[in-house]
Amino acid sequence: MIGKNICKIRKKKGLTITELANRAGIAKSYVSNIERDVNKNPSINVIEKIASVLEVDLKTLIDPESANETKLPQLDAEWIDLVNELKESGIKKEEIKEFKTLLEFIKWQNKQ
Repeated sequence: MIGKNICKIRKKKGLTITELANRAGIAKSYVSNIERDVNKNPSINVIEKIASVLEVDLKTLIDPESANETKLPQLDAEWIDLVNELKESGIKKEEIKEFKTLLEFIKWQNKQ
């Protein structure tokens, strides 16, 4: 069960088993065995390393119900409308990052 959660989250994050293993400092074969439920009881130390790389808490890996929960913040209607307006105006995600940098500079400048 824990292996399926790890596999699901790993794939969602766009990581290969090799990448996960390297970043966690765990043997690739060991991660593979966990995901395939060959090793059904990995140590808490190993699970903590995997959770850290996947940027999730331990509960998400251990509890299948929490792994299915959407971890996105709830946005109010105004934010959703704003995002939709930006999208409809043709602004790309990459451009939003540039605007964010500009806004941060303006906020910094106003504090001076």
